[in-house]
Amino acid sequence: MTLRTLMQAGPAKASELFARLAETSGGALKTRERLFEELKAELETHVGLEERHLFPVLRKHAETKGLVAAAIKDNKELRALLAELDALPKDDEAFPARLSELREAFRQHARDETKELLPAVRKALSEEQVQDVTERMEAGLAEAEQAKRDEEEERRAAARQERERAEAREQQEEEAERECQAAARRTREAALQTARAVTRTAEAATEVAAEGARQASRSVAEGAENLATAAPLSTGFLFWDMWLGMAGLQPSRPAPSRGRADASSAKDASGQQEQVIPLAEEVLTVGTKKVSAGTARIRRYVVETPVEKQVALVRERVVVERRRPVADRASGETLTEVTVEVTETDEVPVVGKAVRLREEVVIRTERAERVETVRDTVRRDEVEVERADRRAARLRAPAARA
Repeated sequence: MTLRTLMQAGPAKASELFARLAETSGGALKTRERLFEELKAELETHVGLEERHLFPVLRKHAETKGLVAAAIKDNKELRALLAELDALPKDDEAFPARLSELREAFRQHARDETKELLPAVRKALSEEQVQDVTERMEAGLAEAEQAKRDEEEERRAAARQERERAEAREQQEEEAERECQAAARRTREAALQTARAVTRTAEAATEVAAEGARQASRSVAEGAENLATAAPLSTGFLFWDMWLGMAGLQPSRPAPSRGRADASSAKDASGQQEQVIPLAEEVLTVGTKKVSAGTARIRRYVVETPVEKQVALVRERVVVERRRPVADRASGETLTEVTVEVTETDEVPVVGKAVRLREEVVIRTERAERVETVRDTVRRDEVEVERADRRAARLRAPAARA
């Protein structure tokens, strides 16, 4: 690689970065920041190689000492513009104008190097000196490229670690969500089991009450039967009992009637006979269970849309013109062979794509409570009293009048 090729490689890459950076918009903030960091590193590398390896050699020659001073001044102005642009927010409205100013300053810097500095180097330095400077600049460039690769590798490693941490967090969140779902499922199952247990308890209580009622009815029937067997029929008055022929009569045991409720007999504290008929009722218990009400499916898919954008391109061509000199006296070196090489440049569009978030779709479930009326029938025991004492009343009436 020659010194000319080496010094022109940096401006060519910087021009490409300038073009890509000018195409970005304020919405593509990450892309603009990344391209600006690459441009900043490229400009600092280019200027640093000149100042470390080329300018110290050119200062030793009187014919190139003035060019070195002017080049160092240009480098300071370039660094000042770069620092202002670095401090400016990349989504600021003034960023494109400042970028254009820096781009024009760097173009002038590259033209000065091509037209003035490189021809002066060829005249002032020998081939051995030029080769030595070229090798040292190549070594410095290789070190800078290696530093860039190391930095890129560190960024990739950091990004990889961040992805791994994000994946670990997502896995933990998924596990926590599964635990919550399992806990909710266990809670629902426990609630269902509790509801079933309450229902079974209510049914058992109803059955016990019904069995108690049946036993009480049987006890009442047996007590009534025993009482009817032991006690004769009587009106309460001896005259009427003899007249009606009830004295000494034993009634026949009545057959128990079907469909009547059983009752239990007992004696109270005074020794009198009393009957107890238990009355039971059913209680309505309502539980809940979760059933499927349908499934909602959300699918993301990619749609391609053709877009177009206009970009201004700059072409630099060499223009050679002849003009009459201002003075007849010759200045500088004349009557020698001179070869000047000028690079012609063309700008070509470079297409890049950046991904940005347009919107977010949040998927969640909402819980709404409602009150629903459950209608059913429950059973309960009732008691009916039938009085059959009309005949006894008629029998007691004459005795009362007597």
